[in-house]
Amino acid sequence: MKMLGRGVLVLVLAYLGVCGVLWFLENSLVFRPTRAQDAWQPAPLTDIEDVDLTSADGTRVHAWWLPCPGADQALLYCHGNAGNLSHRGGSIAKLRELLKVHVLIFDYPGYGKSGGRPTEQGCYQAADAAYGFLTDTKKIDPQKILLYGGSLGGGVAVDLASRKPHRSLVLVKTFTSAPDAGATMLPWLPVRWLMRNRFDSITKIRACKQPVFIGHGTRDTLIPFAQGKRLFETANEPKQFYTLVDADHNDALPMEFFTALRAFLEKNP
Repeated sequence: MKMLGRGVLVLVLAYLGVCGVLWFLENSLVFRPTRAQDAWQPAPLTDIEDVDLTSADGTRVHAWWLPCPGADQALLYCHGNAGNLSHRGGSIAKLRELLKVHVLIFDYPGYGKSGGRPTEQGCYQAADAAYGFLTDTKKIDPQKILLYGGSLGGGVAVDLASRKPHRSLVLVKTFTSAPDAGATMLPWLPVRWLMRNRFDSITKIRACKQPVFIGHGTRDTLIPFAQGKRLFETANEPKQFYTLVDADHNDALPMEFFTALRAFLEKNP
């Protein structure tokens, strides 16, 4: 019995130790930034402009501005948790071409050429700075701004949409909340209790009153398809869900996705 008790104690201490280590390393697991000096891809188009912004706490935020001649609408692109904005150059070029909108993509603190270190609040403040650039510097009507969030960027976009006027919210392969996503990857840990980064989209999306378009892959091995569906079911009307059949998390979006998105936007101006 003594040996059994000692064995149980060792297991409990080991489990608590693992919990402590993961709690300490949480930010490095949630955010996977790539600094510009480590990996940077040149702008794919000559008319992409570098933009320097400042967030509320004074952090330098770097962005790319891709203008669309004759457009009066803009898309604000919130990217995922890995890499930096230069790795999404092809995506913003495609979005401009297909939707005929200006596109602004920004990096979170600690990513690319942005200063500071990534935190949940820092991501929100960077998004606020980017939104302010569109409304204050470019004088774009808030009701003509599309908020686009992919993966972790969905949590950033939903937060922004819950607080700021906009035309529509577009979410791609994103989660209901960061703890929900973490619990899926580490079901044997009390992730929902331990996690400090929340990105609580499932709660905040209830405050989003503009049209919502959500796409998610049926074979997503990082963020389960069920989370995308649950987020959609919680969202207000008008809304549309696009099923990415047999698509995993990092698979490219098919042309049909953008066709459906464009039709949804035309139906809900």
